[in-house]
Amino acid sequence: MFLKRILHYLNPVSLRGPSDKSSSLRFMHGVNRISLFLFLFCIVVMIVRACTR
Repeated sequence: MFLKRILHYLNPVSLRGPSDKSSSLRFMHGVNRISLFLFLFCIVVMIVRACTR
């Protein structure tokens, strides 16, 4: 269930939500998505580096 929520949040199709949200809230959600993508990318890089040593 937790993974399903994260995958829904990271889904590019869900970027276009209801347009009644304020622009600052949409910008904040965009920044959160970028930071979550970077975090997951860094975790993958750390795992790959640990496995190759």
